[in-house]
Amino acid sequence: MRDFAELYRAIDETNRTTEKVTAMAQYFAAVPPEDAILAVSFLIGRRPKRLVKRPDLITWAVEAADLPQWLFDECYDAIGDLAETIANVLQGDGEGGEEHSLNWWVSERLLPLAKMDPALQRESLLATWKELSPYERFVWNKLITGSFRVGVSQELVVRALSQVSKVPVPTLAHRLMGNWDATPDFFRYLIAEDEGESHHSRPYPFCLAYALEGEPSSLGERNEWLAEWKWDGIRCQIVRRNGETFVWSRGEELISERFPEIVAIGNSLPDGTALDGEILAWGNDRPLPFAELQKRIGRKVLTKKILEDVPAAMVAFDLLEWNGEDLRVQPLSERRALLEALVASEQVGNLKLSKAVPAATWEALFEERLTAREANVEGVMLKRLDSPYLVGRKKGSWWKWKIDPLTVDAVLIYATRGSGKRASLYTDYTFGIWREGQLVSFAKAYSGLTDAEILEVDRFVRNNTLEKFGPVRTVKPELVMELAFEGIQVSTRHKSGVAVRFPRIARLRPDKKPEDADSLETVLSLLGAKA
Repeated sequence: MRDFAELYRAIDETNRTTEKVTAMAQYFAAVPPEDAILAVSFLIGRRPKRLVKRPDLITWAVEAADLPQWLFDECYDAIGDLAETIANVLQGDGEGGEEHSLNWWVSERLLPLAKMDPALQRESLLATWKELSPYERFVWNKLITGSFRVGVSQELVVRALSQVSKVPVPTLAHRLMGNWDATPDFFRYLIAEDEGESHHSRPYPFCLAYALEGEPSSLGERNEWLAEWKWDGIRCQIVRRNGETFVWSRGEELISERFPEIVAIGNSLPDGTALDGEILAWGNDRPLPFAELQKRIGRKVLTKKILEDVPAAMVAFDLLEWNGEDLRVQPLSERRALLEALVASEQVGNLKLSKAVPAATWEALFEERLTAREANVEGVMLKRLDSPYLVGRKKGSWWKWKIDPLTVDAVLIYATRGSGKRASLYTDYTFGIWREGQLVSFAKAYSGLTDAEILEVDRFVRNNTLEKFGPVRTVKPELVMELAFEGIQVSTRHKSGVAVRFPRIARLRPDKKPEDADSLETVLSLLGAKA
């Protein structure tokens, strides 16, 4: 446990990528496989869910720290992170977790918490806090609260593993995809010499795009690039091997049961095929708004009615495997030709080809992009025709050229403090728009401001608070900001009657008064509805 806590500290205290990779590589090389695979699992985001109820955790921490509740609450309010607050208020320095391995702490102390009644949970936690050193308590608390995260991506973890094992990064990334258990045997398999194996259900690591920087003409000749629509759905891979079909989301979640129409596509494909594409709600030979697809997301039971009302299709834009052969190193132009032939030959109704956007010049493509919102797409994808299918996000091969966001001017009406490094600042905001002379809540946003602007808004909140409701402050409706968002839909769950996708702050508007903010009528005009 001590080694794992020191690894967390080493990663957390540096912004240098090479230092993070080196720290992880040294850890993986030094600890036994049962500890190494748990660290891999936690670092790439496969952390356990919250194992103890939050109120119980706070009650027991207050008891162990021998503090009045109000003082603990003040500490928590200032720090903003429960795991860190508990670690800071607990007194005493235990012997530390050096005696037992990370695997012991997880298997004997962490996971059993889920099946304990509150009395046993309390007993176990109080004993653990006494045994661990202060920093180990902090990392332990991160695990039991389900908030374990530190500044490394899966790509950096894979690089560290490759440094230790000499196994190529693409092979390691592929082995980590899909479902696996954090066992010593899996770690040994993970770092074993590459023998060209592929578990029959496993998808490939997704190739991701960067947002376009500058003008598209800076990329070179137009004929060197494939232009496609940027679809607004769920990125997925269909994998057909050994007579079985698997549908994977980009988040490495197996979603086959949620989309029987997509499984049917896979069942029609030859064995040894893997397609990359987007799941969309589809009707009248065109994509439907993402809001329609949301009606199916998260449903445990797919009724006949929802399947009829919101049919799903897959728009395929890459062929990753054909006849059992990994095609990713081949240029896109060759993969594309095989994909076009496959879609044409299969003639499956729910399988669509992501067709090239017809524009011979960059200027013509700019004009086509302006029609994206009418087509229910997010913009244009630009892909080099000679590019391989890479692992993760790499600059130079794939670019996304999104349409300009929708914007409205709204008034700040509520504010709450942030978390982590922003725990002492008011950084999370709720905005209102006008309806019949009253401001109604419209959207929440917390990103988009510079550090200097955050301090400016924080001062405004503190100086203009009208009421307090727990962590929420109601402020004088005087500060106007421009909000940007990707989409808008009617929603009965919001007071304004509308909901927006991916809201963020575009800029402060000190030049505008609250009465200059937008009205519900203006917002509804963005989706063609009437107030």
